[in-house]
Amino acid sequence: MGLKKIYEAYGLNKEQALELLRTKAFKSKKNDSSYDYILNRAVKYASGLPLALEVVGSNLFGKSIAECESLLDKYDRIPHEDIQKILKVSYDALAEEQQSVFLDIACVFKGRGKEYVQEVLHDHYGYCIKSHIGVLVDKSLIKINGKYIGRVTLHDLIEDMGMEIVRQESIKEPGKRSRLWCRDDIVHVLQEKKGTSKIEMIYLNSPSMKPVDMNEKAFKKMTNLKTLIIEKGNFSKGPKYLPSSLVFCKWIGCPSKTLSFLSNKNFEDMKHLILDRSQSLIHIPNVSSLQNLIKFSFENCRNLIKIDNSIWKLNKLEHLSAKGCLKLESFPPLHLPSLKELELSKCDSLKSFPELLCQMTNIKEINLCDTSIGEFPFSFQYLSELVFLQVNRVRMLRFQKYNDRMNPIMFSKMYSVILGETNLSDECLPILLKLFVNVTSLKLMKNNFKILPECLSECHRLGELVLDDCKFLEEIRGIPPNLGRLSALRCESLSLESRRRLLSQDLHEAGCTKISFPNGSEGIPDWFEHQRKGDTFSFWYRKKIPTITCIFLVPGSALLPEFNLFVNDKEIEVTECLVYYNDDELLASEHAFLFDMNLDCHIEQNFTHEPELYEALKNDEWNHVELNWEICMTDTEEEDFSDTEEDDWSEMKEKEIIILSSGTQMGIHVSWNAYDCGDMEVEKSNKEGEVRFTNPYSRKRKLVEVGVSEIEENEDFSDTEGDETEILSSAQMEEEDDVLFTNPYSRKIKLVELGVSETEEDENFK
Repeated sequence: MGLKKIYEAYGLNKEQALELLRTKAFKSKKNDSSYDYILNRAVKYASGLPLALEVVGSNLFGKSIAECESLLDKYDRIPHEDIQKILKVSYDALAEEQQSVFLDIACVFKGRGKEYVQEVLHDHYGYCIKSHIGVLVDKSLIKINGKYIGRVTLHDLIEDMGMEIVRQESIKEPGKRSRLWCRDDIVHVLQEKKGTSKIEMIYLNSPSMKPVDMNEKAFKKMTNLKTLIIEKGNFSKGPKYLPSSLVFCKWIGCPSKTLSFLSNKNFEDMKHLILDRSQSLIHIPNVSSLQNLIKFSFENCRNLIKIDNSIWKLNKLEHLSAKGCLKLESFPPLHLPSLKELELSKCDSLKSFPELLCQMTNIKEINLCDTSIGEFPFSFQYLSELVFLQVNRVRMLRFQKYNDRMNPIMFSKMYSVILGETNLSDECLPILLKLFVNVTSLKLMKNNFKILPECLSECHRLGELVLDDCKFLEEIRGIPPNLGRLSALRCESLSLESRRRLLSQDLHEAGCTKISFPNGSEGIPDWFEHQRKGDTFSFWYRKKIPTITCIFLVPGSALLPEFNLFVNDKEIEVTECLVYYNDDELLASEHAFLFDMNLDCHIEQNFTHEPELYEALKNDEWNHVELNWEICMTDTEEEDFSDTEEDDWSEMKEKEIIILSSGTQMGIHVSWNAYDCGDMEVEKSNKEGEVRFTNPYSRKRKLVEVGVSEIEENEDFSDTEGDETEILSSAQMEEEDDVLFTNPYSRKIKLVELGVSETEEDENFK
């Protein structure tokens, strides 16, 4: 019978490890307290692995404290031979390429994300890399930790084993090993020009305070170097030569000014070239030798001023990023049919978008934020498959007249456009809207136009429109038919007619279920049947979960409201913000927020694992829904707290908060949509009893003149049961009180004559 399954050896906890170590080192479960430091250090070295604890403990037996420290110092440098031999059994059983992948991970990639490791090693091993990593996981040599990032980890002793295997390749001469990761070894090889053809991978992530003077020809003999990763390394100058064998080159902060080493060789195998934060770099030279390059990144090279035109010849390039190149004023023409991503954001001096020399149908996303780009060339239409365009904070974006000749069909795939703070004018906006007629999300924050033109209504797919901080916006003439969210925060110039249009019942029932804008004197419209001031409302429903539309008038300077939703006293997590704005930019004036509660959605998501309870909430029993909120503002009075004691600070902070919830105006509209009811009816009447605003389980009494001075009411109504002169029948209740406006838990009593001069009534909605 062969070996069927390999199990991971889990480490002992600290107490268990100490107990095992004592039995081996002292032949007892007790020890001299002076050895506690030695034992704790040994446990840390063994990482709880029983095998290692037994070997280390046996070697500590009978030794003095000084001898024990000397032995552990040696283990830190050179792992114990017996431990390595046993752990190496699993390594020896691997195929040759799997062994190579294991050594790469043990020496270089421990703790890195799985996707990153696969990206780098894919250039070495091709698509087999995923299979190789899977084998290493199956044999418990490595683990993938973390649900989302998936970091590659391995036991410290297994890591030591991998490093020791590489060290044994050449104990005294690091330049003859396959992988270098130790700073001292790397510096020695680069300074003394000790590199050889044995070196395949160099990884440096340990800077020094003093710049290292590298030999300019340090890489000359490294003819098999495939991976060069320098993430932190303080070198005074760059190399004049890099080997053509390189496949993956990542040099953060490369000290070279012109990358002259790229012009001297034909880098046919190089797939990734990453030179981010290279502050000495001023010119990217001829790169036509990089014919198979997939990713080229030179982000945050703040002194870069020129890029050679040969970049357009990189036909296999998929990712190109020049983000943060502050002095770059122009970008060469592009002929990159394979390009998928172009990143030019934060290039402050970039004045024009590069000319496109061919159809670029693979690019999906472009980011041009924080540039000086003023217009797009006619060739911009070659980006026919573009789906996301972000152009925030440019000085003056204009669309020339020839853009009228651009066919809107060319941008039919575009679903998201962000053109915030681009100084868009009333002349440019119609051109833009015609170009991106199929967009689903359009964000035009902080622009100067005054009119939202009628042609906006032709954007039939537009679901989200953000106009925040368009301080000159006066008129909204066109509203798309399928708009779901419209945000016009701080648009203080909106006309009364436009505000009324945003509050129309027709607009909301057409599907625009989230609207926010500065409120004028118009208040809450009448189609919100139930209006009140306060910090809570509740209702009862049965059979169907109703559609509840709310409107809140949030005072100026208020902090973001906090909402709590309860169904039958169970708190329901609200999975989306009902009212949202950035607390860093408080609203100076009162704003109206209109939204659907999406009650059905919230309830369903909270009962995902309890489908029976979810279905029970739609039966003939009454269900109680309560929404409460807290709206606060900070005290704007300036006070000097410089002498406030630390213990009193929290109390002072509390005094700065003013609670506004009780005075908040809000309104509610109840409707029954076809998708709620499952039939052809668009709206139902409350006369069927589906929604109540008073507790349907508490009986309501209507008292008449009885000729006595006082009426005593029994809590359980036993003395009046069946008396038609005092208690309304259930049918009468439903007919006369479809929606009740009293506190659900109090009974309404009207006393007349015989010394009773007032009617006391606790009202919910007035």
